[in-house]
Formats: sequence, structure tokens, C-alpha cells
Amino acid sequence: MFSAARFAFSNGQRRAFSTSSSRSYDVAKLTLVGRLGKDPEVRTTKSDREYVAYTVATTNYPPPPPNPDGTRQEAGTSWHHLISFNPAQNNYLKSLTKGTQVYVEANFELREPDPNADSSTPAGQRQIFLRHETIRVLRTPHTQNTSE
Repeated sequence: MFSAARFAFSNGQRRAFSTSSSRSYDVAKLTLVGRLGKDPEVRTTKSDREYVAYTVATTNYPPPPPNPDGTRQEAGTSWHHLISFNPAQNNYLKSLTKGTQVYVEANFELREPDPNADSSTPAGQRQIFLRHETIRVLRTPHTQNTSE
């Protein structure tokens, strides 16, 4: 299971800690624990490649201590937009519903703005892309029984 990782680490020097970069081991990954903000959606790229887009909401609690007057700042919500191009995972993602609590691991990619694009458009702004890697359902949403 870990043979590829073991092979990658066995070919180089082993360092407990270093401030120098080691390009072959660089990784940009984000771990989220939150709730689906809406049902995952199937979309298509310009080249007709199907993918699933979904949103995970996380709550950011302010750090202690409270303000000098004893009050605390309100907790904020961050919305994370993810995309998945894995057909096997996409079938599973399509079965999930809004409100499902999930654990998600995603690759993180930061794209610089196009210098020729208008700064009020997405192409003219720095963009963060989160590519779905794994997902686990922690808790399904409560359903209300509306029988009369």
C-alpha cells in the first residue's frame, strides 16, 4: 500500500527538518470538516469532460480570549468550492445531499490572474482551485418526517 511512498523516500537523503525546499516532496493539500452547502452538481468542461462541483461550509470560531468588554466575536462561515474529475468518486458524490457532514481532502492550486483580463472578472483575479481527492461522510442530515 505504501510501497510508492517508501520508494520515493528511500532514494534521497533523510532529513529530520530542513528549511531548504525539496521539490520532489512538495504537496499542497487542504483538509476540511464541514457540511455540504448544497447538493453536488454535475457539470461539463468546454471539452465535454464531466465533473462534479460541490461546496463545503466550515465555521471559523474566533480565538479566545473574549473582547475586553467580555463579549466574543461572532463565528464566521467559509465556503469552499471543490471539483472532482474522478468518475468513480463522482457517482458517490452525486448521492450526497445538502447538510451532510463530511471530511474532505483536496489538492490546493493557486492560479495567478491573467494580466490582460479585467480585474472585475474571475480571470483577472487570483483563484484557488480545490481538486477533490477523498471524502468521508461523518453524519447524514436529519430528515423531517412530514406525515399527517
